[in-house]
Formats: sequence, C-alpha cells, structure tokens
Amino acid sequence: MAENRNDRPTRRDVLGRGARVAGCVALGGLAAGLLGKRAAEAGETETVWQIDPYTCVRCGNCATNCVLTPSAVKAIHSYPICGYCELCFGYFDPVASAPTTAAEDQLCPTGAISRKRVEEPYYEYTVDYDLCVGCGKCVEGCTRRGNGSLYLQIMHDRCVNCNECAIAVACPTQAIRRIPAHWTGPWPEKAPADWPGEWFRGPDDYVPYIFKRGHQSPRRDVDHITGEEGQ
Repeated sequence: MAENRNDRPTRRDVLGRGARVAGCVALGGLAAGLLGKRAAEAGETETVWQIDPYTCVRCGNCATNCVLTPSAVKAIHSYPICGYCELCFGYFDPVASAPTTAAEDQLCPTGAISRKRVEEPYYEYTVDYDLCVGCGKCVEGCTRRGNGSLYLQIMHDRCVNCNECAIAVACPTQAIRRIPAHWTGPWPEKAPADWPGEWFRGPDDYVPYIFKRGHQSPRRDVDHITGEEGQ
C-alpha cells in the first residue's frame, strides 16, 4: 500500500510541538517555583502558640483548659539557672514539716519531677513530660521561693495549634500568644535577632521560647559550686 505523504509530520509540525512542550515545561517550572516560594514564605510567617514565662502567673488554667488531655503545656527545667538545692521549692510541698521524697511530701500532684544526688549537697531535678499536666505548681514554688529555674512552655509535638487557643482565652494575664514558628526548636545557641526583648531579656536568661518533646531542658555542664559553665 502506498504511503500517504500527507500523514508525515512536517518540519513546522515538529517545531510547533516542541515549542508547546517547552512552554508546558516552563509553565510547570514557574508554578513549582511559585509554590516553593509560597511554602517558604508560609514557613517564615507561620505562627504558633507559646507562653511568655515572664508574664505567666502559674494560675493552673494550662492544665484544665487545653483541648488535649493531658495538656500540651509542660514544666521546663533550666539547669543553668537551677541551684541544685537539697531543699527544692519546686519539688517539696512547703507544708511538709520534715520533707522526704515520699509522695505526700512532693509538690507535684502526678510525681512528674524526680531527683538524684549529684554530689553532696547537690541534687538534680528532672521533669517527666509524659507525667506533667502543666498545672504549674512546681513553677509557682520555684518562682516564689526559689530562683525561677522552672517555667511553663507549650510542647509543639503535642499542641494541635488551634485557631483559637482555649488556654489563651482563659489566661488572666494574656501570657499566651502567637509567635513565629521559626523560633521553634531545642535550646538555641544564639537568640534570633527578631526575638522581642520583653520575652527574652538577654543571652544569660537561658529561657527559650519553644521546646519539643525529646528535648529535656538543655544540659549545659555547670560547676555546682562556682556556677561556671563547662565546654
């Protein structure tokens, strides 16, 4: 059967198809670039809820008003601030006449804080985030009678980042508000330039904004007698 020459693609047809394919590829690349740019911008502008430790009054609402049970709010322990005291006001119930490590003498209602002897007379206190309900009793004791090494933070591997945080609504001092998500992470080596001064007063405060599960409050080696940090 004779071949129909009219069925053969002409040079013009080939060039036209190539141009259309190239155009589609270019448009796809442009769309991907725009999506990538938007994703990057979203990452920079995304916000999450967090507690300002300087405004928090340890009212207890964090434990009862969170949509999660237990609350996404946990007590964080800053080791560099801690005095490693034998008599810890965040650990022992102040009404205990002769405090022991028995449950009835501990301030935490769930036993989320444990302690171990480092060297006489120093003790190390550790918060179990799975047991902590965010009631703030340890924070209240440490803030009023101690040196403030315990404070409350929202753990963002647990928080569902509600459009309206129920705890923020109930907070009497408006200590919970949205902050940029790029402030998240474990203990920062250096505070980001855009951290507001009222939330982070200086590099020696050791108060980060956001902690995630798996990051115990940072362990910087500190000489318990001199207070100097190790390398």
